[in-house]
Amino acid sequence: MKKIAILGSTGSIGRNTLKVIKNLGDEYIPFALSCNTNAAALAEQALTYHPKVIAIVQKESAGILEKKLAGTNIKILYGENALREIVNLEDVDFVLNAIMGSAGFYPTLEAIKKGKDVALANKEALVAYGETIMENASTNNVNIIPVDSEHSAIFQCLNGRQSSDVKKLILTSSGGPFRERPDLNNISLKETLSHPVWNMGEKISVDSATMMNKALEIIEAHFLFNIPGEKISVVIHPECIIHSAVEFIDGSVIALLSTPDMKLPIQYSITYPERKPSLTKTLNLNTISKLTFEDVNLSKFPAINLAYRALEMGGTATAVLNASNEFLVNAFLNKKIRFEDIVKTVEFILNKHIPTLHPSIEQVKDAEQWAKDETKIYLKTKGYKL
Repeated sequence: MKKIAILGSTGSIGRNTLKVIKNLGDEYIPFALSCNTNAAALAEQALTYHPKVIAIVQKESAGILEKKLAGTNIKILYGENALREIVNLEDVDFVLNAIMGSAGFYPTLEAIKKGKDVALANKEALVAYGETIMENASTNNVNIIPVDSEHSAIFQCLNGRQSSDVKKLILTSSGGPFRERPDLNNISLKETLSHPVWNMGEKISVDSATMMNKALEIIEAHFLFNIPGEKISVVIHPECIIHSAVEFIDGSVIALLSTPDMKLPIQYSITYPERKPSLTKTLNLNTISKLTFEDVNLSKFPAINLAYRALEMGGTATAVLNASNEFLVNAFLNKKIRFEDIVKTVEFILNKHIPTLHPSIEQVKDAEQWAKDETKIYLKTKGYKL
């Protein structure tokens, strides 16, 4: 029996994870659930899935949870340290981290140091702290199993092969909601959140529209698979049937195909290395009329080149790129800035940064704060009121 802690259970990945676990049966148990602020949704999940422990970061929500869960034996944890408490529970032997943003780093590191395998849907933590995460995973003999559909595909295509066998990683992208749009001017929030294929949270929907999500995935792939940036490419694939591919040095290419459904990579991260029947609709190749591919328009989507630039700079540069983007996406979601300001501002901040190579955790934190402060200052010089 595998007892699972789901960090970020009320988000899209977390909700799908609970569906997957329910379908898998008694062999997999949602032992602990957590969220940041959504007490009502967390209480509903607790009453439905009966975890032993739940945690919420926002202490002010204590009253809501205690009232809704009165009479149950569910333990409730609160505050900033609640996530660390969950991953440290002796009964938890597997952690799925679906927390949004770089806040997911500390519970990931805590789980690794406890020798617990981690299914990682939190790309930002790996982008900012990739060197630390992967070094600690190696030291503690812990598996970091990617949940993102693209990285799950690469993980499965590699199947334990050495990085020296790899000629190129090929990340696929739907192209987002603006693939066919001639420019990215005067774009509304509603348009940005309308992804043509995937049903995702707001932050990742914005990142998909700017293609910053693919920039982050390039960096994530670099750390996960120990592949240099120049061996990682991106191709637009609107049908989202091929989730990514690996080209090997002998010229062969291995790809993973499936219907687009996040429940499948979520399930594989939980059952790895085993495979189980899933909720995902089987792919019928006879019904696929065509699979199309095209190059990324780098002049329209310059975020892709920022990933390569950050990897070339090294050290804290990837954390700065991520932190500036997080700040800007939040500002856009709150209608404080324009869509077209996001990537332009990230580029300005990245170019201003002098990276610290092989940084400590504290140096990464300092770089993240610097990036957010500088982003705010820059926006104010452009007349924005934040």
